[in-house]
Amino acid sequence: MAKIVLGIGSSHGPMLVTDTEIWDARVPFDKTVRHAWRNTTYSFDELVAARKDEGIGAMVNKAVWDGQQIRCQRSIEQLADAFAEARVDVAVVVGNDQMEIFDERLIPAFAVHYGDTITNYEFTPERMASVPVGVKPAIPGYIPQGGAEYPGHPELARHIIAQAMADNFDVAAMKGMPKPETPHAWGFIYRRIMRDRPVPSVMVAVNAFYPPNQPSVRRCYDLGQSIVRAIEAWDSNARVALIASGGLTHFVVDETVDRTFLDALRAKDITRIEALGEGVFQDGTSELKNWVPVAGAMAAAGLEPDVLDYVPCYRSEAGTGNAMGFVCWR
Repeated sequence: MAKIVLGIGSSHGPMLVTDTEIWDARVPFDKTVRHAWRNTTYSFDELVAARKDEGIGAMVNKAVWDGQQIRCQRSIEQLADAFAEARVDVAVVVGNDQMEIFDERLIPAFAVHYGDTITNYEFTPERMASVPVGVKPAIPGYIPQGGAEYPGHPELARHIIAQAMADNFDVAAMKGMPKPETPHAWGFIYRRIMRDRPVPSVMVAVNAFYPPNQPSVRRCYDLGQSIVRAIEAWDSNARVALIASGGLTHFVVDETVDRTFLDALRAKDITRIEALGEGVFQDGTSELKNWVPVAGAMAAAGLEPDVLDYVPCYRSEAGTGNAMGFVCWR
């Protein structure tokens, strides 16, 4: 049977693939919208007032950001080294789409790609024009110059789909990419963790982000258990890695939530994550649900987590930004 040899969890946000000089480029946008935080929503000014005693302002400067970027890049390289050393034959990558291949006409709660090829083509000028302010410089971090085509793994993907259906998950099956770009959750993994030399992979998409059909924490955890069963029942000698892409808390950083989450991974205790409440998992923080299936799979497979680093990267005194986490299970 196939063997799970590695687990990886990595943040993938634009701050990781842009220079620190523009880490605050999204702040003007932050000031125009309401932000999900602690089970309700806040304006930018309300967040500044609510968090005035946290000392966040001292974290919002280039000197701090430069040090944080060094830590983040070091952890990414450690994860890439671990991936290379594990001699992986196939990877199952769990991430979420942000209207990159799906749109409001169709957003599946769970989807699995079972085609031969995963396309990651460069944006057209029209598509580039729609990219939000502050994100455009990050695009090369997710899509290589000239674009790319990556090998899928139809055989394992079909096993995952069949097992999921047997376990009462009604998953969407994608034989091709609905749109020609790879969502950045996967593009980051192919570019940085696999260093543009991707092994065949299976894309598993979780609708963490968009109501009304966001799966619960428990449902995501159970999907991870199903994926393990599929891999262990697969008649193959392949060495398999499971990779979670996304998180940690954003667009408002909440260190309490992040540390609770990471402690739960160490303890292999999903109930601590469930206890946070579904209201916590909104906006970018919802990407923690990309990690939950992998955490569940790792617990079932008996691999132990190693938290390489946790770096809360604030871009404003309101606490907006992206908390970065990097975990390796071996």
